[in-house]
Amino acid sequence: MNEFIPEKRSLRIHGQSTTLRLERAFWNVLDEIAHDQKMSVNGIIQEIADQCLVANDKNLASCLRVICLKYLNIYSKTPA
Repeated sequence: MNEFIPEKRSLRIHGQSTTLRLERAFWNVLDEIAHDQKMSVNGIIQEIADQCLVANDKNLASCLRVICLKYLNIYSKTPA
């Protein structure tokens, strides 16, 4: 049940400080994505933030949740 608890994290995106609030389940998926990509979580978030701006979506938390769901959907279809 701890995965439902929102967690705030402070980070820098292109030198600008920001705070994100996501449920722990999403932070766990972002950790997994970062590990798979051999990047830091901040690096992954920065890349996603750039893509969100291109899509003209200013809600980064929403973009991150969607990316996590898409990642899980793709990962669940990959044969072991």
